Amino acid sequence: MIDWLIATIPIIKSVHIAGLIIWCGGLLAMPMMLGRHRPADTADDYRQIRHATHMTYTICVTPAAVITVIAGTWLIFLREAFVPWLFAKLAFVALLVVAHAWIGHILAQIAEEPEHHQPPKAIYPVIAALVPMLVILTLVLAKPALDGITFPDWLLEPRGAQLPFDVPSR
Repeated sequence: MIDWLIATIPIIKSVHIAGLIIWCGGLLAMPMMLGRHRPADTADDYRQIRHATHMTYTICVTPAAVITVIAGTWLIFLREAFVPWLFAKLAFVALLVVAHAWIGHILAQIAEEPEHHQPPKAIYPVIAALVPMLVILTLVLAKPALDGITFPDWLLEPRGAQLPFDVPSR
């Protein structure tokens, strides 16, 4: 069982990274798609853009976000990664989820007003998504020690409860 779990770590990591690329790319692209609307365009043209962004959000970006979070959670437990930089990363993942929900709210709000075709300012949702993305990327690549931040011991090690499967040791 342990050998099988160790063999799946690269696959799960690949799924996590692929989902993250789709998720982050969609969060950046959708507000910019809406922001490209020109006032001279017809309401029907804007309806097509709204429909495309809505379908992208519901069929592509949100499932990618769910897959990314699930795969990342599996990686935490399979790798027994209970390190301070990871907790900082998870805080920024939570901010990315908030940005995801906010962009979804903007898309839903625009869809509810079909006669109104004034696009929102794309820069605010893009910044709300881009800042956590850059911090997460920096934390993952640098893996800083974060020695100045103290965490309680119970947060840095498994709590003694057994998972429903064997976790490989390092």
